[in-house]
Amino acid sequence: MKLSAANLTVPGRLTDVSVTLRPGELTAICGPNGAGKTTLLRVLAGLEPAPVKLGETPLAGMDPHRRALQIGYLSQHAEPAWNLSVEALVRLGRLPHRTSRAEDEAAVAAALTALDCAHLAARGIHTLSGGERARVLLARVLAGSPQWILADEPLASLDLAHAAALLRHFRALADQGTGVVLVVHSLAHAMNHADRVIVLDNGHLAADGPPHAALSEEVIEHVWRVSARWTGPEGARALSL
Repeated sequence: MKLSAANLTVPGRLTDVSVTLRPGELTAICGPNGAGKTTLLRVLAGLEPAPVKLGETPLAGMDPHRRALQIGYLSQHAEPAWNLSVEALVRLGRLPHRTSRAEDEAAVAAALTALDCAHLAARGIHTLSGGERARVLLARVLAGSPQWILADEPLASLDLAHAAALLRHFRALADQGTGVVLVVHSLAHAMNHADRVIVLDNGHLAADGPPHAALSEEVIEHVWRVSARWTGPEGARALSL
């Protein structure tokens, strides 16, 4: 089911933004600091009142249990209050499901493996590094097997190897039909891995389309106010400032 919003306006944060997101695509949301990226993601997740629909159903009127099964959201500043074990925290992602214990355990194990966290399962979440914690929190989202994954800067705390592995995993999920929407600051990540890029500037929709168009050198200069040049082959492009 498509995730769509028309003429979104959040006073002081978004102005007349319309998007229709399709399952099976990896969409990157980019823009300068304060552009409205997090606000848009929160609105699409149903965390702020706005005219957003999943298929033909308004999120505002959707049963919370059904919405939790459909949409997995990762906040930029998620911070567990209790020092739960990694395994216990990831298992919370299964709460919306009414499946057998065996199915739940299999989903938790798969999520821990996908995020290279299986060896951390018995550790307390507060004992982990920032990058390890970020991977565990995303594993909690993946354990829920949502149809949509909305993640706010999921790569920000990761080292190079784990960021690359996570991008491959997001790509695989999208290829399997999951809708993946990521807020990212690395324009190279968006250019090389996304199917579509949404660019926000001061709360307005500045560009929306395939990466080569939405992140053209002209758009970058207009939105980020810097002169930049793309180099390298398609799929491995780098941005020179």
